[in-house]
Amino acid sequence: MTTTNAVIIDGYVDEPACFGVPPYISPYIRYIAGALRERGLDEDRIHYFTIDSVRADPRASGELIKRAGIVIIVAGMTVPGKYLRSTPISPEEIESIFSAASGLKVLGGPIRLGFSYEGGKTARSLGIEAENVHVSEADIEAYVFDILEDSSTGRNAENCTHRFRKVEEIGRWSIKGAFVIKKHPDYPSLVCELETYRGCGRKVHCSFCTEPFYGASDYRPVDDVIREVAELYGHGARYYRIGRQPDILSYHAKDTGGDIPEPDPEALLSLYRGIRTVAPELRVLHMDNANPATIATYPGQCKEIFKTIVKYHTPGDVAALGMESADPDVIRANDLKAMPEEVFEAISLINEAGRTRGVNGMPELLPGINFVHGLKGETKKTFQLNQDFLRKVLDADLLVRRINIRQVMAFPGTGMYGNDELVAKNKRIFLNYKENVRKDIDLPMLRKLVPLGTVLKEVLCEVNDGNVCFARQMGSYPLLAGIPAKMPLGKFIDVIVTGHGHRSITGVPFPLDINTAPASLIRELPGIGKKQATVIKNRVPFRDAEDLIKRMNDMEPASIELLKSYLVFRQGHQ
Repeated sequence: MTTTNAVIIDGYVDEPACFGVPPYISPYIRYIAGALRERGLDEDRIHYFTIDSVRADPRASGELIKRAGIVIIVAGMTVPGKYLRSTPISPEEIESIFSAASGLKVLGGPIRLGFSYEGGKTARSLGIEAENVHVSEADIEAYVFDILEDSSTGRNAENCTHRFRKVEEIGRWSIKGAFVIKKHPDYPSLVCELETYRGCGRKVHCSFCTEPFYGASDYRPVDDVIREVAELYGHGARYYRIGRQPDILSYHAKDTGGDIPEPDPEALLSLYRGIRTVAPELRVLHMDNANPATIATYPGQCKEIFKTIVKYHTPGDVAALGMESADPDVIRANDLKAMPEEVFEAISLINEAGRTRGVNGMPELLPGINFVHGLKGETKKTFQLNQDFLRKVLDADLLVRRINIRQVMAFPGTGMYGNDELVAKNKRIFLNYKENVRKDIDLPMLRKLVPLGTVLKEVLCEVNDGNVCFARQMGSYPLLAGIPAKMPLGKFIDVIVTGHGHRSITGVPFPLDINTAPASLIRELPGIGKKQATVIKNRVPFRDAEDLIKRMNDMEPASIELLKSYLVFRQGHQ
């Protein structure tokens, strides 16, 4: 092979069954790095940059991009969302990077299916004006592997076939490419997305779904996934999410001829137990998608699987349920997976298995609910049915970690393509409904989920925005915490809940050093307001709790007793 250096640009991916926006790293990146290794490149000749690091320091990557034998960009959002501190790559940035490159130029990932900045917009093919760009029309890791063989033999790279990778190939490439995580700017605070399989096992697919474009379900051997985790663990990975599959309950499921394959609890037991064996000191092991129809059809097997998950995972886990709609007419018109009563049954079953609070302050395992709007058959009644369903869940004292409400993005080749006119027609209804859900469902749900005084362990401080630090635990759909003070970024702290928003909480570091804390944190404590916080700041330092009680004798005794449980006096003798 003649290629001397390779550059991988991570433009980030966001799919229903794969997430790669920091602090996540997608499997695509690791597979590509492994394919390059198998083509003979040493680790030090494989350069990896996130698009955020390119933006922050274009000089660091610019010369390497210019001289590289191959430049690979991975990108694509099929379910774009809001991101805390990272923004996926734009078409203009793709053009700029490829225009600066002189070697082979390869673009791939879910962007091959189409591009749109937001839900509710039809995805369009991405036209690339830069010269000699090869767009992978199937799996980019397989395309990179094959195109390098073509270039080394002198064949025209234009003739390289577009194909899907084989399970055996990613079994090798995932291990050979594990090293690349150490080149990520977030390392070691990085969640490695793990793939068990892809491709939906249903005979008829949801009208908007892109998972069928990956073909039939191709289950990875359990031992392959465990070996990958062992390799990642050896390179310092401590955070994992089994997220790259449409339904974790269907991993190695048995095809019975119906629409829903029969789960294999033993396969999930072997997987989870094996991961824990090779990664004994992991700090996060979470999952993502679960099909509510699988739970409703096979409740016994699914109870057994959730029992396994709760035994071997880490708390704060979320089983995201693709409900999409509570309107039976919409469900039938779009071949959706489950009726409302089946989803309610799934929510109940997951609550039974996982609502106990774990050591990190969050419940062990809770359901999430995904709604999609703009689907065929949607009417004003649809919005009311969705809201009524959520009210039923709340009134039944069932917990839901996350309610995701989005508008459909229609991709070529799906049943929704060319049929998404309801997105614009119902836009005003959608916005009002979404606000009502946030106010009437999300807020009271969050208050039950993490009551005032709940301590959330190992929260990572990620962004300082003015005088507020935004922080999250690592894992699936972490709860956003706003800390009303600037904090050292990249540091893990414990946070105690002092207030609730619609989808986030306000908290302060726990325990709080009363002698050094700014007034903005002190006034968040129970029984303390802005005026009282100023009084406390004027009386610091306090030696200990007794000193606090003695010198704050103008406060109610009950308020002082509660306040003491939040505090530490590290600087009391200075």
